[in-house]
Amino acid sequence: MEGQLGTTNLLLGIMAAVSVLEALLLIGVGMAGFLIYRRVMTLIGELETRQIAPAMSRVNAILDDVKQVSTKVKEEAERVDTALRTTMERVDDTADRVRSKVKAQTGRLVGILRGARVAIETMLSARAA
Repeated sequence: MEGQLGTTNLLLGIMAAVSVLEALLLIGVGMAGFLIYRRVMTLIGELETRQIAPAMSRVNAILDDVKQVSTKVKEEAERVDTALRTTMERVDDTADRVRSKVKAQTGRLVGILRGARVAIETMLSARAA
């Protein structure tokens, strides 16, 4: 039975050693993962400082310029709209004035022509009768 215990103890010793090696391996993998994580975070920080921050400042400057341009365009569009509206009102007013003047002037002429026509028709009908 002593031979069996020796084999069992040997196997238990091997399993304990393997367990210790696995624990050391897991600790090593954990430390390597932490070091990789720290390097990646440092790299991301440097990348952000060197690349993203200047790009963002340029993008913000461009957005500010776009905002100024769009504000200016809006103001100019309102000014043009006001000018067009005023011009159309003046054109309508002028057209109304011309229409009333033409009616007044042609009204007299039409009255004279109708009177002349009636007079001619009356003279022609008096001769025919």
